[in-house]
This record gives sequence, structure tokens and C-alpha cells, in this order.
Amino acid sequence: MAAAESSCSHWWHAPFYVAMCCTLALMAISTARYPSTNHHALALNASLALRLQGGFHITATLLQISPELFLSSPHTTLFAIQDSAMSLLALPPSSMRHLLRYHAVPATLPMSLLLKKPPGFCLQTLAARDTLAITNSTNRTSLTINHVLVSHPDIFLHGPLAVHGVSAPFHSSSSRKGAVEWKRIIRVLSSNGFVSFAIGLNAVVDGILRDYANLSSVTVLAAPDFEFLSSPSPFLDRIVRLHILPHRFTYVELSALGMNNSTLTTLLPASHLHISPNLALNGLHITRPDIFSSNNAVLHGISRTFHFHDFFH
Repeated sequence: MAAAESSCSHWWHAPFYVAMCCTLALMAISTARYPSTNHHALALNASLALRLQGGFHITATLLQISPELFLSSPHTTLFAIQDSAMSLLALPPSSMRHLLRYHAVPATLPMSLLLKKPPGFCLQTLAARDTLAITNSTNRTSLTINHVLVSHPDIFLHGPLAVHGVSAPFHSSSSRKGAVEWKRIIRVLSSNGFVSFAIGLNAVVDGILRDYANLSSVTVLAAPDFEFLSSPSPFLDRIVRLHILPHRFTYVELSALGMNNSTLTTLLPASHLHISPNLALNGLHITRPDIFSSNNAVLHGISRTFHFHDFFH
């Protein structure tokens, strides 16, 4: 009976796994290059380690049926995406192949070495012209890359291959083409009951554009009552930046990150948001998710304005 209940409780996985199997088959055909014996053995051992870890069966299957997708370099570090986050993706095989290669670095990097890299350090990937950036390694115990938590470090370490688990997919800047549409964001905020926050953002947006000229995507966390409009300009600028993440996160993506107690950086240096499993951001809840979503921006409503003491205790 228990086995039957377990099977039935996961019935909704079936359509996804059927679609993923088709995608994996197409990618396997397109990437087949008769891998070397050493690479094949490494891939099988890494695949087994991912399966034993649990939650990484999709990447484990990819490694088993198409190792050359990841192991085209003599040395590789692979960031395996958790199944729960992978199942939310709906990409054609060519885009999926690029995304997966974006999660492979042509160097062997155990967690101990990654933690020594300073914030902002770039990592070349197997996806042409796309790099990863270390975004938080200040506490030397946890690490975020492209604002995504490395949730399962050192799942597999052997010879030229290192495998780590990540809580969500990395998004590359090239996948979010175009500048952030600040004027549109301000209009949407105003028309959805966030007038005071829209006024505050409009007052400081020139400084954000100056300091973040290459910003390609954002998440804006807006409160309906923004009480800092009369504050001096430098203080207002800092408060507004506490409410903006330099990356696009939908509510579903934030939920996946929250399951792993992830930490995200804001536009104010050294100010981080901790996401708890109940989806509280430094203690505040999202009350109106996905008010607006475009290729380079997502807006969420939160219960109240962030204060500095929410970040620095």
C-alpha cells in the first residue's frame, strides 16, 4: 500500500520525464563523439555519486548517456542542477544543451578552492563566450555563483572532475538581452498601487544606471507604503537599492531557492537577502508575486519596506 501511495503521489512527474527523455535522446545523438575510456569511467562514477546524493537524477542520466556534453575538456567542474529546479524548465534541445554546458567549467575546482576566489571572480564555461561570476564568498563557508547557492559541494571529486550541486539554474547575461526597462517598471509600479516606491525609484534610477551600466536583468521587491521619500538623496538611494536584486527571479524560482536557504545579493554592496523555506526574505513575505514579468525584470510586492536593521544585526 505504501509503495502504491508513493507511486501515485508522483504521478505529475510523468509528463515532465517523458518530455525530458525525448530531449536527452536528441542531445545524446547530437553530442555523441565516442568518449574516451577515462571520460566514460569518470562519467559513470560521477553519475552514481549524483544518484546516491539524491535529487540530481536528471544530470546523472545526462552524464551516463552523453558524457561528452560536459567532459569535452581535460579538466571539468560540473554544477548539477537539482531535479526540482530542472523540472521547471521548458527549453528546446539546443537551448537545453547550451544551458547545461553553461554549468560546466573547464577546470577542476573543489569547494575549498572556489571559496578562496574573491567575489566578482569570473569562471569561463563550456558555453561559448558565457562566463559565471562568484557573487558571494565572504563567509568562507557557503558560496553563490550568479546569485545561486552551491547547495551540495563536492558531490564527486576524482582526478580531473569535480561535481557540485546547485539549487537553481544559472542564467547568463546573454540569455537576457536588452537593457532593463526602468521607465516601464516605474509605470507598472505606479499603476499597481506602489506609487510611493515608484517615486523613490524614479528619483534614484539615474545613479543605478551610472553604477550598473551593464545590468541586464533585475528583481524589484516593492512595498505599498514606502516611508523614505523625504529622506536625503544618498540615504534614499541606498534604501531603494536594498529592494533590487541584480538578477531576474520569478516566484517559482525564489521558492526553489528558499527550499535550500539561499542567499542573494542586492544592488547595495554587502547587503544580502536570506530566503527561508517559507519564502520569507530577511523575515518579510512576498504578498503579491509576479506582478509584472518580462525578459529582464520581475516585480514582486512585499509586506513592508526593508530597513537597514533587516540586513545588519
